[in-house]
Amino acid sequence: MGPTPPRRLPPGLEVLVELALDLRWTWSHAGDALWARIDPDAWEQTRNPWLILLTAPYERLEALAADEGFRRELQALLAERRAHRRRTDLWFHAAQPAGLPGPVAYFVMELGVGEALPLYAGGLGVLAGDHLKTASDLGVPLVGVCLLYQRGYFRQLLDAQGEQQELHPYNDPLTLPIEPAREPDGDWLRVAVPLPGRELRLRVWQVRLGRVRVLLLDSNDPLNSPLDRGITGELYPAAAEPRLLQELALGFGGWEALRRLGLEPSVCHLNEGHTAFAALARALDHMRRHGAGFEEARAATRAGNLFTTHTPVQAGFDRFDPALVCQYLALPCARAGASLEAVLALGRERLEDGGEAFNMSRLALALAGRVNGVSRLHGAVSRELFQPLFPRWPRREVPVGHVTNAVHVPSWDSAEADALWTRLCGKERWLGTLETLAGALEEAPAEALWELRARGRRRLVEVVRRRLARQLSMQGAPREAVEAA
Repeated sequence: MGPTPPRRLPPGLEVLVELALDLRWTWSHAGDALWARIDPDAWEQTRNPWLILLTAPYERLEALAADEGFRRELQALLAERRAHRRRTDLWFHAAQPAGLPGPVAYFVMELGVGEALPLYAGGLGVLAGDHLKTASDLGVPLVGVCLLYQRGYFRQLLDAQGEQQELHPYNDPLTLPIEPAREPDGDWLRVAVPLPGRELRLRVWQVRLGRVRVLLLDSNDPLNSPLDRGITGELYPAAAEPRLLQELALGFGGWEALRRLGLEPSVCHLNEGHTAFAALARALDHMRRHGAGFEEARAATRAGNLFTTHTPVQAGFDRFDPALVCQYLALPCARAGASLEAVLALGRERLEDGGEAFNMSRLALALAGRVNGVSRLHGAVSRELFQPLFPRWPRREVPVGHVTNAVHVPSWDSAEADALWTRLCGKERWLGTLETLAGALEEAPAEALWELRARGRRRLVEVVRRRLARQLSMQGAPREAVEAA
């Protein structure tokens, strides 16, 4: 059963729903052009095709349905999307011909896949988005897990006096390019996380990124108390308890959502210490299903856990009062038969110090078989940060490696750059290594590179002027000032 259209659409345009709900268009210049044709102003302001489907005048959609050129572009995009989903000759198929026994579960606290889904604050979220997009291009069987924030991270705006203002726009799920995750019987998936004296109910949404899907957990369920409905209210709350509740929702709720969908991850990738409860949930789940003790379950699941640390300073690690952690972990540990003290000890540097703050990165390190920083230098810095946990080890042998951050280039290049690189290196150039591209890229004519740069500068000036005009208009500036921007 396909996705339900958000409204009545003209015959022949129903397939727009399939394209709108697959964020693969975020790295498709042809997709950009298609959505811009429907409503240029709305596309410029939102980059949200689902919202455009909701708001575009029906007469405009009827005109496009009768436009042979538009229908041809639409069918080409649709055919390309479906062909990519069927491919069995991608990088992963060659690298792992036997496949994996289960998908890679990618847990992350923020997600930046595009402006239409504002669930990110900065680099960690954008990196996560690029990682997921690359997994789709390479054919890696990956499923992401994140939270669906009602307000996301704050937006910055300068008022008429030049003072910074913080805005918290509401993310209405009905206007986002997401849909409910469905159980095998078709019911909307909801999972429960045990909390003291109550259960936290989480609605599960999903977003498509080509071959990859991401599960988004949402506490804004009417069956929750007003306090619990706000757990997924905003990204990175300042207070400790709301932040701990978010991390419990992501880790325990995310693992339960995967289980309910019949997914048995072979690898659990923890991005930053925020996500460490996912590995704990995995170990406790192993205890319940196999009748194992905690240390046995920890050993059995650890090899399948990967922890990527992103922070270069101790202050970047999430730490919580052990009494607060005890309050919220007592019930899940008791249900699995795990020693609460044994779990709490995994979050301490000094095992005998019961009053030491519970360190989420320390927990992730204790539950992961592999640990990496995000550059060669950051790997060295991380070995220094974590050395107190390995007091008799030489620093260079502290088990933290590195994988250097990269970008998903098709998400960031311009249409002109894409055309130039395609002419020189082919459309699938980024699926190989940079070494294979060097010779071809060096053949780029100097005139073509200069024209590419000049066009980019012109577009930058145009974008800045449009944004300045919009900002002045919001500030109530005189019409002359807005028009002169």
